[in-house]
Amino acid sequence: MDDPAAPRQAAAVEVPAPRTGRVLAGEFEQDSAYRVRRSRGTEDWLLLHTVGGGGIVHASDGTALATAPGDAVLLRPGALHDYGTDPTVGTWHLQYCHVHPPATWLALLDWPEAAPGVGRIRLGAGVAGRVQEHLRSAARATRLAVGRPELFALNGIEAALLWYDTQNPRQRQQQLDDRVLRVLEHLDAHLTEELEVRQLAAVAHLSPSRLSHLFTEQVGTSITRYVQDQRMELAARLLEMTGEPVAEVARRVGYQDALYFSRRFRSRHGASPSAYRAQHR
Repeated sequence: MDDPAAPRQAAAVEVPAPRTGRVLAGEFEQDSAYRVRRSRGTEDWLLLHTVGGGGIVHASDGTALATAPGDAVLLRPGALHDYGTDPTVGTWHLQYCHVHPPATWLALLDWPEAAPGVGRIRLGAGVAGRVQEHLRSAARATRLAVGRPELFALNGIEAALLWYDTQNPRQRQQQLDDRVLRVLEHLDAHLTEELEVRQLAAVAHLSPSRLSHLFTEQVGTSITRYVQDQRMELAARLLEMTGEPVAEVARRVGYQDALYFSRRFRSRHGASPSAYRAQHR
C-alpha cells in the first residue's frame, strides 16, 4: 500500500509542442511542481540531461525512469512526453534540446532503449561536464543575432552526442573511463614536459600499476608508447608546416637531445627529420 505521507509527483497537464524550427535548446531549474505531458510527443527528438537534482520520465508502457546527475534521456519522435521533477528530490536542474537531426547523426542517436521510444545513457562526472559545456554552447547559439545561429547550435549538440557516444554500450568500442580521459587530456596539455606514470596516477587518483593496466586496456597501448607516438606525430606536423630547425622541433615536442629525438623520429617514420621534411614539403 502506498504511503500517503510520501511525496507525490505533480499532476500531468497536457501542454502543446514548442515551436522549435530546426533546434531549440536551453537550461533551467524547476521545483517539485514541474511536470510536462505531450501525449503524442513531438516530431523532433528531445534530449533531457540532468545536471542536478532529479526527474522522472514516464514511458508509454508505464515505466517510470528516475534520473540523477549525469543521466541523459533521449525521446524519439512521436514518443510520449511525460516528465517532471522527482518529488523525493524536490528540484530538477535540466538541460534540454529539441532537434531535427541530419541523417548523418542517426548512429549517434542509437541509444540503449530503457522503455518504448526512450533511450538512456549514464555518464561519469568527467564526460558529463564536457556534455554540459557543449549543450550550453548550443543554447547560447540559439540566442545569437548574427551569423548562422542554428548551425552553431547544431554543432554544439553534435559535439555533445559524440561525447555520449563514448559511453554508449551499444557501440563496439570500449566505453572510456573518466580517469583515463583525465590522463589523456593531461598528456595533451603537458606533452612537452617530463611525464612519469607516478604523476599521471595522481591525476587519475589511481595507483601507478592500476593506471598502467587500465590505460593499456582502454587505449590499446602503454602510456610510454602513447606519449612517444603523440610526440612523433606532433613533430611530423611541425616539420611539414614550419621551417624551424630540427633542434627546435625536438624541443617543442619534449626532447632536449636533438640526436636522440632524430633516432626516435626515424624509428617511427622511417626517415630522419630532415629527410621527412624534404619529402613532405
